[in-house]
Amino acid sequence: MSLAAVGVDLGGTKVAAAPLRDGLLGDSVVRPTARSGGSGLLDELVAVIQDAAPGGLDAVGVGVPSIVEFDTGRVISSVNVPLADIPLRQVLSERLGVPVFVDNDATVAALAEAHDEALRLVTRNLVMLTVGTGIGGGLVLDGRIYRGSTGGAGELGHTIVGLDLSGPVPAPAGFPQPGSLEAVASGHALDRVGAEAAQREPESALGRVRAKGRPVLGSDVVAAAHDGDPVALETLEIWAEHVGIGAANAINTFDPDEVVIGGGGALAGELLLEPVIRVANQYAHPGLVGRSVIRLARHGLRAGVLGAAMLALSELERAGAPVAAAATSTDKRS
Repeated sequence: MSLAAVGVDLGGTKVAAAPLRDGLLGDSVVRPTARSGGSGLLDELVAVIQDAAPGGLDAVGVGVPSIVEFDTGRVISSVNVPLADIPLRQVLSERLGVPVFVDNDATVAALAEAHDEALRLVTRNLVMLTVGTGIGGGLVLDGRIYRGSTGGAGELGHTIVGLDLSGPVPAPAGFPQPGSLEAVASGHALDRVGAEAAQREPESALGRVRAKGRPVLGSDVVAAAHDGDPVALETLEIWAEHVGIGAANAINTFDPDEVVIGGGGALAGELLLEPVIRVANQYAHPGLVGRSVIRLARHGLRAGVLGAAMLALSELERAGAPVAAAATSTDKRS
């Protein structure tokens, strides 16, 4: 009998969960993220997982926007959700009565993106950039997840890309640090530049949104850009160029087969991808230009839930449980 796992993708604004059985990912349950505190968020995670698997489950995989000690499933540090220092694997295992495996959200998305639609490993060296509330990074190197020595590898959103070093190094601020990739290229960054453009150009589509008395969000910028609004197009292009610097740094650091852009920001589609590729090619080392494929996530917004479920089934297989081959992957430990 095949085993079923639920994958959970926890983000700063929403949590999604879906079951994976026989290589097929079921429908997702999606809810707004409870951010009032750790206890409320844990209750929500349990409820979402139970709703996603009314017929029962054998394991759960959870991707969180945090640094995770993988062997214990304890959240070491968490910027966008209230999970810091919570033994998430232990707590959820006790409440759900099944094995739970916890990893970084971009890491599990990278795992999914290294596999095709039939869940076959097709890319051995891949860097994932998840552009959402913040910016996450996931690494698959030589066909295996790379977590580093403590589980924190791949925090590409916190790489410094724009710090003024013409004089003494500025005093550090809170995270995300000013000058970090997350500060200039995340979903929150698009919210900010969209609001600035709306104020500067009141006759634009973004200005009309502002005139209605509601905040201008990144989703408004993307929608107006797809409709051809010139101010939105320019705003989106500049933001996408910032993402391209992150892609260039990924290429210069890892020389991957692929750099994959996922998360909600990828809904901008080709309006995001073209500037990313252009800027990455301008700033990558000349010996590396054109060697890495830069693409949008093939599994779309479901890469996170798929990768989390794949991780859970892979870990069950490592423990000796019989798991269908199409639903597993190779050894993923760092």
